[in-house]
Formats: sequence, structure tokens, C-alpha cells
Amino acid sequence: MNKDFPRIITMLRKEKKLSQKQVSEDLGISQALLSHYEKGIRECGLDFIIKISDYYSVSCDFLLGRTPERSGAMLKFEDIPDADENESESSKTSLVPLLNKKILINTLTIIYDMLIKVNNKSLTANVSNYLMLVFYRVFRTLYSSNKENQQNMFAIPKATYKGYSEAQMKVYSTRFDAITNYNNEAEYLEKLGEISYSSDAIAKDYPKLASSLFNLIQHSENKLKSKVR
Repeated sequence: MNKDFPRIITMLRKEKKLSQKQVSEDLGISQALLSHYEKGIRECGLDFIIKISDYYSVSCDFLLGRTPERSGAMLKFEDIPDADENESESSKTSLVPLLNKKILINTLTIIYDMLIKVNNKSLTANVSNYLMLVFYRVFRTLYSSNKENQQNMFAIPKATYKGYSEAQMKVYSTRFDAITNYNNEAEYLEKLGEISYSSDAIAKDYPKLASSLFNLIQHSENKLKSKVR
């Protein structure tokens, strides 16, 4: 069994606020066996995968981490709405950049909706400054790849902008990490504790945008997993 299965079945149970005792009784197995499945100590058979997919009303592909969509649907370009539905695409010669753009824009919409709910200027400023520097670095790197492109639109020299921006991004990320750290009572914002989200709640609150966020998470973690193995 893959490593995603124990995490996902544990997440689903906790989302429903069910105990291991209740779920194990409903599924007709011992609580100890369910605990082993959730911890990844033992592997289950196909029959159990089908049974628990019916129990939580999700697809087997979702349980196995093959798709972030609970229905089992695989992401398609035409299935992802634009956050700005009035936006027109001038060309669809390459769907990959447009697909990634939609995922990023839709995810940013959810992030900024969370920031609006928290309504803290310092948190919003540090998150925004961090993201702006990410876009600045990417744009300037692409722009500077052609030696014919003049650098006079930039005030920071080409030789130092990457190091400076990386250092400042670390400052901004440290600041918003401190603000959102519930162990740091001096900085932590009480309103953050009021924003209670689960993947199920996100799907309900953002029916058009949630698939973008879930696919971004899956894509990012797949990349990170490949680095730690």
C-alpha cells in the first residue's frame, strides 16, 4: 500500500469527527486493525479499500492518492474555471502553461480570501511581499535570459538581485510564520484560530476553486517527496 492511504483514511475519519472505535464497528473490523491501517503498520486488501471508499463516499483513486478529487475525476483543463470568468485566452496552443496559471490564480484567490477573513495588515503585507518577490524573481530571470533585453527597468544590479531577493523572502516568510504560530502567544492572531478548514469544508466553500488548490498541494508534495527519498 502506498504512503498516502494511511494519511487519507485518518484525515477522512477526523473530518467526520468519528472515533476509531465507531469506524471499526461500522466496518466490521477490530479497532486495533484499523489503527494499524491508519498508522501504515499493516496493509489492507482490495475488499477493505472498496468498503472504506463506500463508507466515506470517496473514490478508490482518492484513497490511494492518485487524484485529489474525491470523486476520482482527473483534472482537465476545461474543468478548471478562471477566478476571473471574464478573462479570455488569446491562444490555446499550449495547455500546460494555461493550466498551471489557472491553478495558481485560483489558489491565490483562496489564500487572499483567508487573509481578508483574518484582517491583519501585518500578515497580509508579509504574505503579499513574499509572493511579489517570487513573481519578481521569476519574471526577471526569464527577462534576463535574453542578453539583448536591457536591464534599465531594474534598479537592483543583475549580479545581486537573486541574493537580495532570496534574503528578503526569508525575512517575510519568517515574519508570517511567527504571526501564524499558535505556540507564540505574543504574535499569534486569535482570528486565525477561528478559520477552521478541512478539505471537505474547502470543497464546499470554494466549489469552483478547490480542485486547483488540491492539485497544487498534490503536485507540490509529489515534488517534495522525490527530494526526500
